[in-house]
Amino acid sequence: MSFRAAWSLVLRKGGLGIRGIHSPGSTAHGKEKMSPYTNYHAQRSYPMPDEPFCAELNAEQQALKEKEKGSWTQLSQAEKVALYRLQFHQSFAEMNRRSNEWKTIMGCVFFFFGFTGLMIWWQRVFVFPKKPITLTDEWKAQQLQRILDMKGNPVQGLASRWDYERKEWKK
Repeated sequence: MSFRAAWSLVLRKGGLGIRGIHSPGSTAHGKEKMSPYTNYHAQRSYPMPDEPFCAELNAEQQALKEKEKGSWTQLSQAEKVALYRLQFHQSFAEMNRRSNEWKTIMGCVFFFFGFTGLMIWWQRVFVFPKKPITLTDEWKAQQLQRILDMKGNPVQGLASRWDYERKEWKK
């Protein structure tokens, strides 16, 4: 028996349910009932909620509950389903059914990727200054030629890989 199921049994024997202790706006030992559907909580890992899904029954549902006390062979399939729906909001198949929430999440992710791309483009065009002249290809070629003319780092650097007689890179 899991801890949660054992705790639920302990609370039931004491007269309180988990929802009675944790419900907002009421005292821990309050006996007043809230409107239907508010205290119900079921999940796949613990599918037996403390309270039924429908707490306040209309006349038709009360008649069905009275009929439930008799033989179940006299109940039709639709009545059995209606009784199940009074107690539980969803069946296991409905709880385990895949949702399309991933489409919304992926749509939001791609939207924010696109928005971020637009912001980066806008900043590059309108906010950031022009590239400095030192980053142009002409400037880089002139700088390389100047390093070679000064014979900078002739042992292991660029000047060691340049053939000064033929004016080309060594092979």
